Amino acid sequence: MVLTKLSSIQKMEEGTIVTPAGFQAAGMHTGVKRKRHDLGMIYCDVPASAAALYTLNAIQAAPLHVTKASIAEEGKLQAVIVNSGNANACTGAQGEEDAYTMRREVARELSLPEHTVAVSSTGIIGLDMPMDKIIPNINNLKLSGEQKDAAAFNESILTTDTETKATCYQTEVDGQTVTMAGSAKGSGMIEPNMGTMLAFVTTDAVIEPAMLDIALRQATDKTFNCITIDGDTSTNDMVLTMASGKAENESLTPEHKDWPVFVDLLEATCEDLAKMIARDGEGATKLIEVAVNSAHDDTQAIKVAKTVVASPLVKTAVYGSDPNWGRIIAAIGRSGADVNPVAIDTSIGTVKLIENGKPLPFSEEAVSDYMLNEHVMISIDLNVGDGSGQAWGCDLTYEYVRINASYRT
Repeated sequence: MVLTKLSSIQKMEEGTIVTPAGFQAAGMHTGVKRKRHDLGMIYCDVPASAAALYTLNAIQAAPLHVTKASIAEEGKLQAVIVNSGNANACTGAQGEEDAYTMRREVARELSLPEHTVAVSSTGIIGLDMPMDKIIPNINNLKLSGEQKDAAAFNESILTTDTETKATCYQTEVDGQTVTMAGSAKGSGMIEPNMGTMLAFVTTDAVIEPAMLDIALRQATDKTFNCITIDGDTSTNDMVLTMASGKAENESLTPEHKDWPVFVDLLEATCEDLAKMIARDGEGATKLIEVAVNSAHDDTQAIKVAKTVVASPLVKTAVYGSDPNWGRIIAAIGRSGADVNPVAIDTSIGTVKLIENGKPLPFSEEAVSDYMLNEHVMISIDLNVGDGSGQAWGCDLTYEYVRINASYRT
C-alpha cells in the first residue's frame, strides 16, 4: 500500500461499507440476473455531503443523468439505489423515466426528498429496464448496519466480477476517529478516466460537498484513473462518495491541518479498490503493477505507466511469463512522454533487465519463474526528473476472449 503515507491510517480488516457512523446497506436477488444479488442500497440516516465523478464516455446512461441532477440540487444524498444485470444505457426517453422512477420509489419508501437519492445501474447495454422486477422489490430491501447486509450489497453490484471488492480504514482528525470504507465492481471494459466501474465510498468525516469533490478528484487521479483492463470505456460508471459528518471533527478544507491525513485516507481506500478491480480483470490470472520513477513530472510518469500496463503485448507476455523487455521499451517509447532512450532503467521484480538503455545479462529462467506469481511488478526509471507514478492492470488471457465472446449468450 504505497499511498498510505501516514502511520495514523489503520486498515480495518473487518470493516465494511457500513462501518462509518450513520450508514446502512442491503442487497437482494430480484431476478434481473439468473443467480446473484442484483439490487442493492446504501442509506445514510442524515443528509450526507456527496461528490461523484463519472465516465468520460460521451454516451452516458440514464442513471448518471439522475445522479448528477440529485447531487446538483444541494450536494447532499441519503441513499443510492444500485442494480446490476441491466445498464439502462441507450434506452432513450423510457430509460430516463425508469431511472427517475427508481429514484422516486426509493424516496417514497424511505420518506426522503427525491433529490437526496442517487441511482446507479450496470450490466447489458441497450435493454429496457425490467421494472416489474426492480420496483416491487425496493421495499423488500432490509437495510441494516450489519456485516452480512454490507456483504449482500457488495454482491448486488457485480457483473462479470469473480469476487466482491471492499476495504475500510480509520484515522484521527482533530482527535476524533474518522472511518472510511469502500465497495466497488469492475472487471471488464475498464479504462482510466472513470470508465467501466462503480465505486461507492462512505465516511463519517465532517466535510462540505465542494471540499469532498476536491479530495475525490485528487484521489481518483492517482488511483482509479491509473487502472486499465482492455482500453474500453463504459457508458455507466462512476465513483460516488458520501460523508455523514458524524465523526464531529472540524469541517475539513485544504487549510485544515489534517487535510493531508484525510486525502491519504481517501487515496488508500481508492487504491485498494482500484487494485482489486485490476486483479479481477475478466479472465485475468495476474495483477500487473507498473511503477515509474525519475520522470519529468508525475503526469509524465503516470502516462508511461498506463501505456505499459495497457499494452496487449506486455499483457500477453506477462500471461505467458515471458520476460520480453523489448515490449516494455516499445510501450515506453510510444507513450508520448518525454524520455531519453539512453537513460532508461527497467526491472521485472528485483531483476534489472536494462540499464542506461542497454540490456543487461540476466537469468531468463529466474525472471520467468518470478512472473508465474499472481502479482508481477515492473519498475521503470526514466532518469530525467523527479516525477513518479503507478498504474495497475492484468494479463490478457484466452479466458478474456471466451467471456466477452459470449457475454450476452
